[in-house]
Amino acid sequence: MSLAIVCLERDAVGVPFPRPALEHEWTEYPATPAAELVPRLLEADVAIVNKAKLDAEVIARLPRLKMVAIAATGADNVDLEACRARGIVVSNVRGYAVHTVPEHALMLMLALRRNLLAYTADVRNGRWARAENFCFFDHPIGDLHGANLGIIGRGGLGEGVARLASAFGMNILYAEHKGAASLRPGYTAFDQVLAQADVLSLNCPLNVATRGLIGKAELQAMKRTAVLVNTSRGGVADEQALAEALRARVIAGAATDVLSAEPPRNGNPLLADDIPNLIITPHVAWASQGAMEALAAQAIGNIEAYAAGEPRNRLA
Repeated sequence: MSLAIVCLERDAVGVPFPRPALEHEWTEYPATPAAELVPRLLEADVAIVNKAKLDAEVIARLPRLKMVAIAATGADNVDLEACRARGIVVSNVRGYAVHTVPEHALMLMLALRRNLLAYTADVRNGRWARAENFCFFDHPIGDLHGANLGIIGRGGLGEGVARLASAFGMNILYAEHKGAASLRPGYTAFDQVLAQADVLSLNCPLNVATRGLIGKAELQAMKRTAVLVNTSRGGVADEQALAEALRARVIAGAATDVLSAEPPRNGNPLLADDIPNLIITPHVAWASQGAMEALAAQAIGNIEAYAAGEPRNRLA
């Protein structure tokens, strides 16, 4: 049996997808606007998506669709319940970013704790040339060594961040679920992590429980010297609350690789130019060459496994 495979977002991955080792018809598009989802998938057996939104309404209009291969780990763009109801297999990719995302997170932590942005700007503005001493201490510098790292999310990425942070000599605190009645072994109460963390790293998926997890109250509960690093999903942190907290120096700094809407065509509270000690990168923590190649290969491997009657990495 030949499968009609449609790749909706080739350019979102950054490397070519290898062709599956099975009889198939391959169609790909650099990107797909929402209005074109149904027309392009109408004759598809398998859809390869990255961030394209396949909600219940779209899925209901695709009677031929049998599998969704998500070329990412996060699946908040696909209605899994609708897929289960239809018997559509949904598989994601896992583990491909266990080195690249933690490296990005550690880079952001170092930059924030050592006030890299402020010192770089000062040097470019001639501050060093005017200094009376061989150096200057205008901005506080904190080491990672000996600092408390609170991690929200203990999957492969959270564990990867902990592994690298441990090499720097950080003390690792895994946060228990917010409001949990009891603690699992190896976890610390959510509120205690907020209070003790010098660096808070978000490494959890976006779902009903985590949307807006870090808001005004949580930011107020953190140390004034603490910094926040988000390499998970933009919606996990309340962006308006974070922008206000940074302006008011409620926390010392923040870095995010993600925003709630990407690309931010309609703006975002964090894109204002008056927010101190804020680093924003354009959702590239996952995008090393090796990681992108591993992602593409795994997505195609998921399709091959499905075709062989042994689907893997199933979400639905």
